[in-house]
Amino acid sequence: MIQKLAFSIYDFYNFDYGRLPIIIQVSIIFIILALLSTISAYTIIVVGRYKNNRHAKKSSQLNQIIDNALMEHIFLNEDIDNELKSESIDRSIYSDFFVSPFNKNWAKQGLVDRLISYKKNVEGLMGKQLKNLYLQLALDKFSIQKLKSRNIGKQIRALNELTEMEISVADTLILPLTNSRNRDLRAAARRAYIKLSKNDPFKFFDIATENLLQWDQIELFSIISSTKEIAIPNFARWVTYSTNKGVVSFCLTLIVYYNQISAVSSVIKLLQTKDHELRGKAINTLGKLKVEEVEEALINIYQTQPQDCQIEILKALGRISSGEYVNFLHQEFLYSTDFEIRKHAAKSLIKNNWAAKEMINELLETASGENKLILKHCLNPLIKY
Repeated sequence: MIQKLAFSIYDFYNFDYGRLPIIIQVSIIFIILALLSTISAYTIIVVGRYKNNRHAKKSSQLNQIIDNALMEHIFLNEDIDNELKSESIDRSIYSDFFVSPFNKNWAKQGLVDRLISYKKNVEGLMGKQLKNLYLQLALDKFSIQKLKSRNIGKQIRALNELTEMEISVADTLILPLTNSRNRDLRAAARRAYIKLSKNDPFKFFDIATENLLQWDQIELFSIISSTKEIAIPNFARWVTYSTNKGVVSFCLTLIVYYNQISAVSSVIKLLQTKDHELRGKAINTLGKLKVEEVEEALINIYQTQPQDCQIEILKALGRISSGEYVNFLHQEFLYSTDFEIRKHAAKSLIKNNWAAKEMINELLETASGENKLILKHCLNPLIKY
């Protein structure tokens, strides 16, 4: 038996695979590679699950320690003077956080995540206590250290931490990141800059080279409109001087939101731009601001405009609703061959109802079938532009 086994092993190691057909050689190679890949995959899965379970267990134990310490020394401690600046608070209050395992980076990260989780759900003095703890433990330096890393994931995490804890950071650290090629890092940096900059939260508009895409604008608008005590500049500055189309378009949105009538002259200059999309957005802005003196200029350029700009002019006449150009709207409704033009002309005519009531009633009696349907549709007050 031993001799046969020894002979088989000898034959295996001395077998001449070169004598096999090429298809068999290739098949053996693929079988060996498949076996190695399967073993490697299972090894990675097992090791990954072990590490995840171990990390989850450590995190659970750490969170319990953090929760107990916060409850004892922060939430239920009546001796803390909440009105004192963080630099003046007795460090002994936070003694439990200066011992192991909080001297290790993984535990510091767990503590930062836990503090942020609590701070999102509290305000006022309780939030100030959590911020004081964050500063006393030098966790702000821990976050800034990650911000200086070349790892994009760490930078994004650091920006989110500093933003949530409301920690001011030097412009030189954040401002360059607002123009990063990485979209996620760029968005996080812009959010942080708006939230943390007290003097000029929109300074990154000056250096923006990447176009502000529609989704970027939606995210920024949400951040700006929800940020308390934000310093709002005159956005006409970027409408006039910026060469970034996305920045100009977004500033027009903000001009409307903050009703910046002082920016009207800059917006009117955009009527001369060669970019019809920006021109259309400028017309839209003037209409929403109800700039009555611009109506004549809009009528004068109407025939030379592409369809999207013509529609914006019709909308603007409806929003301004001065009643001066109901005859123009009446003509466009009756004689235009484009359905969209007729629809918006009808809607704007109805918006000027106080000056065109008799005209609208006459049209309802004499208009053709399709035009009558358009009018009845636009008369519905639930129908918006």
